Amino acid sequence: MQGLRLPPLACWRLLRLGPRAQRSGGVSALGHPPLQPLGTRLYAAQAAEAVLDKSGAHVASSQTASEKKSLHDSRVLWESKSFAVGMFKGQINTEQVFPFPSALSEEQAQTLQELVGPVSRFFEEVNDPAKNDVLEQVEERTMQGLKELGAFGLQIPVHLGGLGLSNTQYARLVEIVGMHDLGVGITLGAHQSIGFKGILLFGTPEQKEKYLPKLASGETIAAFCLTEPASGSDAASIRTTAELSPCGTFYTLNGGKIWISNGGIAEIFTVFAKTPLKDEATGEVKDKITAFIVERAFGGVTHGPPEKKMGIKASNTAEVHFDAVRVPVENVLGAPGAGFKVAMNILNNGRFGMAAALAGTMRGVISQAVAHAANRTQFGDKIYNFGAIQEKLARMALLQYVTESMAYMISANMDQGASDFQIEAAISKIFGSEAAWTVTDECIQLMGGMGFMKDAGVERVMRDLRIFRIFEGTNDILRLFVALNGFQNAGNQMRGLQKAIKNPLGNAGLIVSEVSKRMRRRAGFGTGITLSAVVHPSLNSSAERTVQAIDLFAGAVEEQLLKHGKKIIDEQFVLKRIADGAIDLYAMVVVLSRASRSLEQGHPTAQHEKVLCDTWCTEAADRVTQNLTSLRADSTRQLFKNLRSISKAVVENEGVVSPHPLGI
Repeated sequence: MQGLRLPPLACWRLLRLGPRAQRSGGVSALGHPPLQPLGTRLYAAQAAEAVLDKSGAHVASSQTASEKKSLHDSRVLWESKSFAVGMFKGQINTEQVFPFPSALSEEQAQTLQELVGPVSRFFEEVNDPAKNDVLEQVEERTMQGLKELGAFGLQIPVHLGGLGLSNTQYARLVEIVGMHDLGVGITLGAHQSIGFKGILLFGTPEQKEKYLPKLASGETIAAFCLTEPASGSDAASIRTTAELSPCGTFYTLNGGKIWISNGGIAEIFTVFAKTPLKDEATGEVKDKITAFIVERAFGGVTHGPPEKKMGIKASNTAEVHFDAVRVPVENVLGAPGAGFKVAMNILNNGRFGMAAALAGTMRGVISQAVAHAANRTQFGDKIYNFGAIQEKLARMALLQYVTESMAYMISANMDQGASDFQIEAAISKIFGSEAAWTVTDECIQLMGGMGFMKDAGVERVMRDLRIFRIFEGTNDILRLFVALNGFQNAGNQMRGLQKAIKNPLGNAGLIVSEVSKRMRRRAGFGTGITLSAVVHPSLNSSAERTVQAIDLFAGAVEEQLLKHGKKIIDEQFVLKRIADGAIDLYAMVVVLSRASRSLEQGHPTAQHEKVLCDTWCTEAADRVTQNLTSLRADSTRQLFKNLRSISKAVVENEGVVSPHPLGI
């Protein structure tokens, strides 16, 4: 398995309290105490770097019209187009979500059409997922067939031996793999989604020319090496080191990595190690993470036996050890000391693929559930006619529709050049992994004893799925990432407002607008945001629910930010509920967009998609309302205290505290 849990420090560093705002500022005119501004504490992920300091909100009245326009234009350029970023600020940024994006050219669509058939047939006729699971490795004929299909170089440029697919094309093929065999999917994903993705994103022309052709053909396999025994979610605490030689021509790499997918079969490794770097300004030497391209052929690279795992048994997972490995300086990936940025960018760029794969998994599982429900007779009737079964099938279909919509929304955004999609990608990973687990669990329940049997194949899928909530950032850490990233953006906006209030004459329009927005929100009238211009008219009621939920969400974000300030990073009970609200809101918007497109284009399934959309939005809006309004309640604060108390007692007792009811 990929073996990365997104480090808490990556979340903690999203936020830092900037210089204290002058208490004489007029923020209290908005009915809130002055806000201590949130700055941009270094977070090496592109996610945080894309959140820009919206300074310049102060527009002096003495500036000329052209100067004001120039400043306004520069602020527009710095403003994120991400829908997820906007919703934390009570804004609706529709550019990346409406209409539902279509990123395939006619030629790309044709290429994809030519690939879908052969890849599907290969997994139906050649690959044997059950046998791979028993053997605990991918059969050689499957590996060879995948190489012949070009499956190891899907996104490597054609001139370097790959297929040169876009993110959307890649997502569609990954969906097929996920539908049939997640073990094979991990082997392919660990190779190209993270294994050599760093070379694609950060490699020099020379590095790409040297490594990518053989990686594209599958002649060499790649692996991503970050996790260590003492650093799971806290990647910044890695102990692997790389010391630059006195001659400055190579690094000596020492250390070990655990739970590395493809670790036992890879020849090329993306390795992260601490390197001592001198600060040119202060002269101080500090350890910083650097990324390296390491060849097994360098010598000193060994691996342990394959790990025994609950699921994805077909994929190779092993420890990898580096003992005095000499790595040429030419093999530094990115800049020295920029390894954390490299790692986070690799993960951010690959998460949409997980959502696509799991949408495929759910599609396959739902087909099995439907086949059973349509043919199983109990109490004199087919079981699909019973309400309990109908609810299961409907909810399974809803979860698949949302996940699939997220995956292709994000892949299209990336193909169209979006640079700020990190929150959306994290949401898709969280949602998809949890949805697939629920859908598969319900399939087994629906099938009863048959679903529990090995021959049905669903138990294997469930075992394979369990890891998806853990690797490439545990869902728990990613929820913190979603919430804290959003809080930072909201804080930047409020800091800009503080600056504007210091010059009320020059920023009267902005101040009046913000005061009015808050007054309307508090009065329950909404702030005036709308989706009516971009959704199909028949979906207006769902659009209105979504808008109301966004207004409520933005208000809750601001309330919690004002209440806790920089200490919001410690309020994980709150952060989880804010993240859950963000996930539901993004899900509402993607299904509104997709269903609107189907209705506008008159698709045969348009009315079915409308029902899916309306159903999702109704229930999601209720969840958002319940989650966020509860944050204001004394009972919720007491609940959080109770949970802390119970947890502390269990830990101190090293297990369950209460005695056995029999006293024996």
